[in-house]
Formats: sequence, C-alpha cells, structure tokens
Amino acid sequence: MSLTDKAIDEIRELIRTGALPPGSKLPPEPDLAAQLGLSRNLAREAVKALAVARVLEVRRGDGTYVTSLQPSLLLEGLGGAVELLQGDSVALQDLMEVRRLLEPLATALAATRISDSQLAVVKRHLDAMREARDDVEQLNAHDAAFHRAVISATGNETLLTLLEGISGRTLRARIWRGLVDDKAAGRTLAEHEAIFNALSTRDAALSQAAALLHVSNTEQWLREHLRSGDPLPLGTTARK
Repeated sequence: MSLTDKAIDEIRELIRTGALPPGSKLPPEPDLAAQLGLSRNLAREAVKALAVARVLEVRRGDGTYVTSLQPSLLLEGLGGAVELLQGDSVALQDLMEVRRLLEPLATALAATRISDSQLAVVKRHLDAMREARDDVEQLNAHDAAFHRAVISATGNETLLTLLEGISGRTLRARIWRGLVDDKAAGRTLAEHEAIFNALSTRDAALSQAAALLHVSNTEQWLREHLRSGDPLPLGTTARK
C-alpha cells in the first residue's frame, strides 16, 4: 500500500468513526496533516483522491467538507467506470450476469412495497412502449424508465444506483437486439406486460419470475450474438 493510500485510509477512518460526520468541515490542511501525522503533500493528495470519489467536496475559498455520503452520490461514478469496459465482451457478459442476479430479486421486493401511484408510473411507461414499438429509440427510452420506476419502488437507493450503473454497459446490446431482430419489440412488450401484471397483484414470487425471464432472454441473446463473432456497434445511447 502506498503512502497516499494510507493517508486516504486515515481520513476515511475519521469519517467512518464519526469524527468527521457528513457535512462537517475538515481542519485546514496543516492541521489535518499534523493530526494524522502526515506530510502536507500526502494530506493534499488524499483529499484530492477522496474528492474525486465524491467523499469530500472542495469548496474554493471556503474549505473542504465531507459530502452527504448518500449512495447515489458515492456510486455516481459507477456507470462511467462501467462504460470504460466497452469492447470487452467478457466484461459485458459478466455485467449481464450480475443484472440477472440482482434485478429479479429487486423486482420481487418492489412488488411488496410499490404504491398505487408508483404502479401508475410503471404503467405509463408500459403504455408508451406500446405506442413506440416501431421506434427502437423511443421504445428503449421508455424501457429504461420502466425499469427505473420498478426499482425505485423498492425505496432502496443503493440498489437503484447499482442497477442503473450496471445497465449502462448493456445499452448498446439491448438496442442492437432491437435493430437486428424484428421480433424483439413484441417479445420485449410481452415480457414487460408480465412484469407489470405481477406487480399489480403484489405477487413477489411472480414478479421475480417475470423479471428473471426478461433479463435471461436478453442475456441469452447477447451471448449468442457475441458467440457468432459479430461486433456490437459503438455510440448507441438508448436502452433495451
């Protein structure tokens, strides 16, 4: 472990123990360095690293503060980091596998917590998907909103952020499926309708099964497509 890593760990420990709670201001750099037994350069590098990780916020002319430490903030960079894996088919398949492990369980949890108003939002995006079935871009946009609305109903911000970060890497694959497979739109709609119907009955097991079928079908298509040796197109921003 480098000296900078040790310095980062020292500051993290202050935050973890509550010595520097969310929203608190760090001591001036010389005081912080003395408190931790570090050189000023090491303290400065550690603060910079934690600012990049959204643990600290440097306010020019004011000082450095511990952020809110909310999951949505700390995990915000996950999607961008995941996108750096573009072109790595193994990594893409691994991410689809993680999605298959997490999203069905999250959908089951949503079934036990979803409110009538949240269910109405899910239905609104499902209806929009039906109307856009011949427009791949619009279909994928409402698909993304559909899934976000479902996971949001869990009330678990960490779960929502994780799944959105993972899904970011699979965007091109899902829209490409819509472009090369003219039956994909119909299947996608049917799978989403099954998820919505299961959520409507607040049936956790049925909701999990419906979500598992949907994600597994996408994963299976992706594996077959990659096995064929055809490259995935770059630069697509919609989701399927």
